[in-house]
Amino acid sequence: MAEKVDLYGRIFVRGRIKAITGLHIGGSPTALAIGAVDNPVIRDALTNRPYIPGSSLKGKMRSLWEKMTGAEQNWSLTRGRRIKSGERQPKEVVIHLCDTKDEYQQCPVCQIYGVMGQSEASFPTRLVVRDVFLSDGEAERLEKEAHTDLPYTEVKWEATIDRVTSAAVPRQMERVPAGRVFDGFELVFSVYNEGDLGRFVNVFEAMQLLEDDYLGGLGSRGSGKVRSEEVRLFCRNRNDYATEVPWDKTPEDANIGVRDVLAQKQALLEWLKANIKIEAYQSAEN
Repeated sequence: MAEKVDLYGRIFVRGRIKAITGLHIGGSPTALAIGAVDNPVIRDALTNRPYIPGSSLKGKMRSLWEKMTGAEQNWSLTRGRRIKSGERQPKEVVIHLCDTKDEYQQCPVCQIYGVMGQSEASFPTRLVVRDVFLSDGEAERLEKEAHTDLPYTEVKWEATIDRVTSAAVPRQMERVPAGRVFDGFELVFSVYNEGDLGRFVNVFEAMQLLEDDYLGGLGSRGSGKVRSEEVRLFCRNRNDYATEVPWDKTPEDANIGVRDVLAQKQALLEWLKANIKIEAYQSAEN
């Protein structure tokens, strides 16, 4: 018999992301041309503006949360199968992934970030992370005021230095300039049981880990420091899903960040428990 899935409600986090330092999230070069940048950023195909893929945000948050919780790195994305300790090969991409229902029930990672559909532990993913796009105001400012090397971006030169001869091998890295704002940031968290309310707080802790680390590439060399701004929280309950309830601790006229939300964890949990009831669905006819 298939497992019952009860969606009791959803929690929404909205805001914007500011690049405190230059931001490089790599894309694939469309052509190899003379003078082309070695490492381009990913861009929106319609506007040609750089953006932050939701997969980059979620993947980095998951990676940092795996480290924070000490989750075993047991699944090779490169080979598409489970591996044992010590089997990891150079340049192999490995993550944590639960394989059985028993593992999943105890896992602090997979219950938030999900597992593969073909796994025995398969269950709907709780966390959805949207793509975040460069705001119209920022794009216009870059077009009119900034003297960037490429549309909306700068080129950062780096060099690999031979430790013996001191010979340099230069390379070009494309980055979104520091200070740019990406608007329309949104996380959607689905609540399937009472324990998910606590797991939602873990999502904010992963967001703090990200702010203390970096997003994209070149992080150890200065790029990728980001910060969430103007954070707003809302929720919807299964028995009144048309009504979106805002958390009054994130008023519209205040620039609330991740740390501000985490400083009020208990108040956040009380608000969630009061507005997302773990109760049976009641149809409109009742």
